[in-house]
Amino acid sequence: MVSVSLKIDEAILSQTNELVKFTRQSRNSYFNEAIAHYNQLQKRAKLAEQLKREAALVRASSEEVLKEMEALENDYDY
Repeated sequence: MVSVSLKIDEAILSQTNELVKFTRQSRNSYFNEAIAHYNQLQKRAKLAEQLKREAALVRASSEEVLKEMEALENDYDY
C-alpha cells in the first residue's frame, strides 16, 4: 500500500470523523472506500461521454446511408 499526504478542509474532516465513528471503520478504510466510489462515478461519466461521441458518429453514418438508399429509390421510381 502507498502512503499519500493530502490537505482536507476542516469541515469535511469533521464530517468524516463523525461518520467514521458511526460506521465503526478506520478513517483510512473510509477514505479508500470513498475514493473507490468516486472513481466509479468518474469512470461512468467518462463512459457516458464516450458513448455520446460514438452515438453521434453512428448517427451521422446512418444518415449518410439513409440518404444513399433514398437516392437509389429515387433512381428506380417510375
